[in-house]
Amino acid sequence: MAFFLVSLFSLFFFLSSSATACDRCLHQSKASFFSKASALSSGACDYGELALSLSGGNLAAAVPSIFKDGASCGACFQIRCKDSKLCSKSGTRVVVTDLNRDNKTDFVLSSRAFQSLALKGKAQYLLKLGITDIEYKRVPCEYKNKNLAVRVEESSKKPNYLAIKFLYQGGQTDIVAVDVAKVGSSNWSFLSRNHGAVWDTSRVPEGPLQLRLVVTAGFDGKWIWAQKEVLPADWKNGVIYDSGVQITDIAQEGCATCDDGSWP
Repeated sequence: MAFFLVSLFSLFFFLSSSATACDRCLHQSKASFFSKASALSSGACDYGELALSLSGGNLAAAVPSIFKDGASCGACFQIRCKDSKLCSKSGTRVVVTDLNRDNKTDFVLSSRAFQSLALKGKAQYLLKLGITDIEYKRVPCEYKNKNLAVRVEESSKKPNYLAIKFLYQGGQTDIVAVDVAKVGSSNWSFLSRNHGAVWDTSRVPEGPLQLRLVVTAGFDGKWIWAQKEVLPADWKNGVIYDSGVQITDIAQEGCATCDDGSWP
């Protein structure tokens, strides 16, 4: 019961603190870039080389207020720079894969993402600036023909410890709670966010496993159930398993309406 109450309190706190985030509103800031995408793919979300499969190399490190202790790992943002002589009006879409600890900019982008802000033939001029004024807002992630996937981390140790990370999370939501149970059982064990995109538990049920999770991007929370077998009884470290579900929700936020679906 104590574990359940702690988990419930943490969820309530996250939902309350996120209610004023207004991710979909347009924000003004600056962006810089890393010369190597590997600096972002090996970042705080711990995606590793899999980060490139999430966004084709358009990666971003975000400041703590956006990163939200890892809850925004995998979140997508549309960014455009404000120099009309160098940059396109549409900008580019990036996915958060790392924490930006330098508060001089809200985002540090991969060089590929930074260059994609530019007009055709202007990328090298933009790179020479190193930093640029931007405006950005959160947008849905889209992974065509891909369900939410679960990767068993190498640190997992049968039968007492399981660590997983989620891949291909579509829509515009954050994962804020995860439970696991034996298929057909109602005896759920909750997982805790270890770091970044990694969730873990030392209370691992025996047998094939099903998952359920809560997703939110504001005050609204929604249960997502993967009631089929997600992890087989003989699950293996390093293997990616298909959850059989897709997340396409656009959760509501507790702030003034500001998003008409297009740039102002």
